[in-house]
This record gives sequence, C-alpha cells and structure tokens, in this order.
Amino acid sequence: MTLPAFLYGSVIALLIGAVFHLWRGGGLTHVILYLFISVVGFWVGHLVASFWNLQFWFLGPIRFGAALIGSLAFLFLASWLSQVRTAKGPK
Repeated sequence: MTLPAFLYGSVIALLIGAVFHLWRGGGLTHVILYLFISVVGFWVGHLVASFWNLQFWFLGPIRFGAALIGSLAFLFLASWLSQVRTAKGPK
C-alpha cells in the first residue's frame, strides 16, 4: 500500500463519515466520533478483505467494497452505542 493510496482511502472514509453525520446529525462530539470511526472501519474492512483475499470492488490497491461495508458497519454501531437514553422517573 502506497502513501497516496492510504491518503486517498482516508479522504474517502472521511467523506463517508461526514455524509453519515449530515444524515444522522448531532453536535461536535458526534462529528469527531463519526469521522474517526469511519476511518477506522474503512481500514479494518480493507485489512479483513486483504487477509481473507476477498475480490470485491477494487479502487486501485484499496479493496473498496469491503472497506465501505466496514466503514458503514462501524458507523451504524457507533451511532447505536452513542445514543443517550434518559430514565424517566415517576410523576
């Protein structure tokens, strides 16, 4: 993996995280969370596909199909885990 491919993949992952934030909303902490989690999920998906030698939608040396699935899976999981639930007491 070359440095330009890594930077290109990271920019794509950041764009995925930004679009996810536009869709789900939230404050500054959610923006930072979604951007970070998107990059981590993107590269974990790429590495899992490389390890298992999955041949699905390449973008240069990046295994984009699996990376996209990894990024979205991590984003949905982070969104679900970051939901704040307030307990309502008796009236």
